[in-house]
Amino acid sequence: MKKNPLKLNKLQLKTLTLLQELAKSPNTSTLDEETGGVSITNFPDPHGNHFHIGSKVVMAADATGFRNEGVWQTLHRKGLAKATYPVVIILNKDGLAYDTGMYDKILHGSDH
Repeated sequence: MKKNPLKLNKLQLKTLTLLQELAKSPNTSTLDEETGGVSITNFPDPHGNHFHIGSKVVMAADATGFRNEGVWQTLHRKGLAKATYPVVIILNKDGLAYDTGMYDKILHGSDH
């Protein structure tokens, strides 16, 4: 399978990676069992230069796409999500499964 077949840019890939991680937690998302989509409405707030998603640490600089309407619209247009900026983004099965190649680059183990 071709790497990044939808030609997402780096910011879009980072944002999708973080959304995929948020989709794993009931604290930040809600699963629609009928469609398999996951609604994300609870975005973490940074403290200092980072924030936490579960046991992972993310640099705030890697999450600027959370507050970027253009990123949300692109994920919607490319068929990975349904976006109602800035309230909710719903990752569909394709969005949840898309291999961004960014997981190990922006999600780090937590030491606290």
